[in-house]
Amino acid sequence: MDEKAVAIGRGPGSFAAMREVITNDRRTLAVEEWGEPAGIPVVYLHGSPMSRLARYPDESLFHELGVRLITYDRPGFGASTPRPGRRVVDAAADVAAVADALGLRRFAVFGVSGGGPHALAFAARHPERVTRVGALASLAPRDAAGLDWTAGMSEGNRRSAAVALSGRQAVTEHLANVGTANMPPLPEIEQAVLSRPDISAMLGPAFAEAVRPGLDGWVDDVTALFGTEWGFDPADITVPARIWHGGLDTLVPPAHGEWLAARVPTSTLIRQADAGHGGHFDATPAMLAWLLGDVDGRAGTTPGS
Repeated sequence: MDEKAVAIGRGPGSFAAMREVITNDRRTLAVEEWGEPAGIPVVYLHGSPMSRLARYPDESLFHELGVRLITYDRPGFGASTPRPGRRVVDAAADVAAVADALGLRRFAVFGVSGGGPHALAFAARHPERVTRVGALASLAPRDAAGLDWTAGMSEGNRRSAAVALSGRQAVTEHLANVGTANMPPLPEIEQAVLSRPDISAMLGPAFAEAVRPGLDGWVDDVTALFGTEWGFDPADITVPARIWHGGLDTLVPPAHGEWLAARVPTSTLIRQADAGHGGHFDATPAMLAWLLGDVDGRAGTTPGS
């Protein structure tokens, strides 16, 4: 695949211009990097609907830990080419394409919310390239055996989940008609997190970039996450895994994280009883430290090794 850097779309705090990675099927993936250029590589999979500009808001953390954080727009978001009909498992090939373009052999990977399943997909399909994998506030697959998938879920996500079963066109019409303006209000615990100045300052541009080209990315994320089987089994993951979930999460109920932790044989479940969905922000420093192989945040691997 090809790779080039372009001067557009540069995120505040990034150390390089946005990179365009061209996949083997000639799609563009927009990539951004944060933190230490020579640091330990960690690939981050954003939530939905978000973009490559989404990350932990205090970027001094990346410098303190010596992290080279790599983010990219999933297909249809931001500057990445849409890929209608994509499944969660398809992210594995895209992460591999990004890693190949950046010269990364082995690295840690983690995802938040809708990005969690996509991070797990890469770990399942490419264990030889993953040091550790993390998922925060992650969905479980719609066909998860023994899980009441929508139990305890917020009205907005329950609606999207119901529509997703009817396919991509139904999701397109649903999101076009509803949009963010008509979504039910978030619980107070989530509003409190999103109103924090550092978080709102980061999320505003990240969301705006996600939907700048339209709703394709959001539509395909909802369809892949809520309406179809993922295309891989989390039980196939063999690398060390860490699952974090807030006990008060109604956007993605904690039963999802518990199911994933029970399914992934190498996983440890961290359940924070007093946290909601947005609690993943405060849980990120500990997750990053664990991904590096040391609870104190000291590097335990050689960059790109």
